[in-house]
Amino acid sequence: MCRNIRTLHNFEPPATPDEVHAAALQYVRKVSGSAKPSAANSPAFERAVQQVAAATAELLDALVTSAPPKNREEEAAKARARSAVRYGRPVAS
Repeated sequence: MCRNIRTLHNFEPPATPDEVHAAALQYVRKVSGSAKPSAANSPAFERAVQQVAAATAELLDALVTSAPPKNREEEAAKARARSAVRYGRPVAS
C-alpha cells in the first residue's frame, strides 16, 4: 500500500492539495490497517487524514533545496523503465 505514496517535494509544478491528500490517505490506511474504516471509526480516520495532510503540506512548504525541480513526466518515465526491468515487461513509450 505505501508504495503508492509518491515523493512530493521539489517538483515543477508543486504538489497539488489532491496529491497531498492522497499521500495522507495512503499513510493513514497503512497505519490503521484498514482501507475503509467502519462507521464507528470513520470520524477518527478522516480526522487523521486531514491532520496528516496538513502536516505534509506544512513540511513541503518549509523544505528548501538547491537542486533544480524535477519534471513529473520524466520521473514517471524513469519509474516505468524501472518497473519494466523489475517485472520483465516491455517499456511503453
